[in-house]
Formats: sequence, structure tokens, C-alpha cells
Amino acid sequence: MSDRVYLDWNATTPLRSEAREAMAVAFGLCGNPSSVHAEGRKARRLVEEARSAVADAVGVSSRNLVFTSGGTEANVLALDPGLRAGSGQPVGRLLVSAIEHASVLAGGRFARAAIGTIPVRPSGLVDLDALRIALGNGPPALVSVMAANNETGVIQPIAEVAEIVHAAGGLLHVDAIQAFGKIPFNISTMGADLATLSAHKIGGPKGIGALVVTERGLTGLEPLLRGGGQERGRRAGTENVAGIVGFGAAARAAISSLEQDRDRVEALRDRLESGLREQKGVVVFAAEAPRLPNTTLFTGPGVKAETAVIAFDLEGVAVSSGSACSSGKVLPSHVLQAMGVGPDAAQGAVRLSLGWSTSDADIDRCLQAWRKLRGHLVKG
Repeated sequence: MSDRVYLDWNATTPLRSEAREAMAVAFGLCGNPSSVHAEGRKARRLVEEARSAVADAVGVSSRNLVFTSGGTEANVLALDPGLRAGSGQPVGRLLVSAIEHASVLAGGRFARAAIGTIPVRPSGLVDLDALRIALGNGPPALVSVMAANNETGVIQPIAEVAEIVHAAGGLLHVDAIQAFGKIPFNISTMGADLATLSAHKIGGPKGIGALVVTERGLTGLEPLLRGGGQERGRRAGTENVAGIVGFGAAARAAISSLEQDRDRVEALRDRLESGLREQKGVVVFAAEAPRLPNTTLFTGPGVKAETAVIAFDLEGVAVSSGSACSSGKVLPSHVLQAMGVGPDAAQGAVRLSLGWSTSDADIDRCLQAWRKLRGHLVKG
């Protein structure tokens, strides 16, 4: 893969060496972490050390973190109509922003009729006025707003959203999967009641995630998987010890280098966008909004996302058209549609997302591939 340039970090990241080494140790263990003998206790110790590492990274106690099979399961676990708001009443409905991940838009365990949508402004930021109005027209609600969008990189004002939701007697769930490890994210400071995390977005293994549940968000939460008493009775099943250990190691590594990586990657992204804009008519979506330091979603005249993704790939550059959760399909972006972007521009959107090992040479290769693609479009 040394001859390839990988610019699809929002889809998944390479496995960090720290995670690989920690997992190798875990794979060598025999014990079940629920067993009381020495082998079981050793496995349990590794699980709990990893739990503490992930919990510390987002500013909560380890007892508030539930490991899951990934972000989708954590989202579905969180979106529970049995949750009880500050008044003690069950949340009667779910309000989700129009730009959420598919697993949140699907509504989790809420009935379809109980799900409402909060619009976003053309900037990609959630419409706070619309949120206030929606919260005032019905019973207490569970609100789900992602911390940062996986396509545009737009960072939402979560602390302000939490204040609005709590004033209306509701609860707030935050899908923090894209934000975690890229920008500082403290769940307690921001006021979220539940938050979703995923290991493979920060250099950990695929197939392991977590739901953070604060004391406020815990009341009424029912497990999806019932059986044994694992995860304090919130998720049955023998823990994925190696995956959990890899998650913990990745969290430590990501947080320890967050500030340095953020500044370096943001400088690379800015240079990338300057190069893209050398071509007339290029639009970088949500460029005026606060964004993740690593994310660029752009288009240009005549660009079709499917053609562009293939053309970049043929030049040795891995990019995407947006979310990687559509079974490999290149579809118009629901995020851009929610922002009011026209169908032609939405169908031509290409996402470039960078990471800790992205280099200046990678940016040069990407821009070279883009200029070649644009040359073909102009000739056509």
C-alpha cells in the first residue's frame, strides 16, 4: 500500500501500532473476563484498564461506559423510549437532526410516528430556533445531534444544544464518533446525557464501540442484549477482550497526540483546499462553519461523485463520496440535501479526509490527481 494515498480516514483509520501490540497481548490470554480464577481476572483487568482509558478520554467515570460491537449498536442502545427525563417521565418522542448517521435517522427503538427531524441551516449547523420550537410542542424528548458531521466535518454547538434540551426537560444523545480523537471532547462539560464512540475511527480495531451514559441518562435505559450480567447488566455477552484492549490503547494514543495532530492535519487540509480552489468553480461545502481539522467535502463544475471516486482510485488515491455506510453505493448526500444544496452539486460531492500519517507528499499526489481529472472534464 506504500504506492497508495489514503484520504478516507472518516470511513476508517489504519490500526495504530499501540493498538496492534496491545491486542497481541490480549489474544494470548485464555481467560473469560467473567471467570473468577487467575486467568479470568487477568482478562478482566485488561478490560477495565481499557474502559478507564476510554472513559478518561471523554471525561467520565469508567462505570458510565458500556462496550458494544460498534457505533451503530451504541446508537440503537441509546435511542430508547424507556429513558426518563428530569421530570421522571419517559421520553415520549425522539428528535434527530437532519444530518445524522443512518443508524440515528432510523430511530433506534422508537416507533416511526414518534420521530421528528430538526432542520439544519445552509451552513450545516443545526437550527437552534427550530429545536426550541420542536421541544415546546409535545412531551419530553430525547434529542440526538452529532458532535461533528462525517461528511462536511461541521462541528455542532453541543453545549448550547444541551442547554436548550435540558431547559425543555429533555435528554441529549450525541453521536461523537467523528469528533472523538480529532478535537477535544468532554461529555460532562458539554452536557450530553449519552454519547456514542467507535474504535476504528481513532486507530483502534473495527467491531468495537461504546456508549457513554451519564447518571442523568441512565434512568430507564433497557439493554438490547439480555442474558448474562456483563457490562453491569447493560449488554449481555462475553466481552470482546482483544477489541476492547485495542480500543483503550488507541484512545490513549489519540488523546496524547491530539493537539499536535490537529494542528498539523489542519495545515495540510488548508493547503489541500487552496490547491483545489485553483480550479475555477470549486466549492468547499460548509467552509465558513467550524469544521473538523481533517475534513474537506467539495465539488466542481461537471463533477460526478462516482466518476471522481473511481478516477482518484485509478490514480492511487482513496477518497469517498461521503458516508461509507451505504453498502458501497455512491448516493446523493442527505447531508447536503438537508443544507439546501441543489441535486447537481450534491451528486458531485467528493470527501477527502486526512489523518495522523497524512503527509505533504500525499496532498501533492491528491492535487495532481484532481488536476488530471479536471483536465478530462474540461476537455469533455
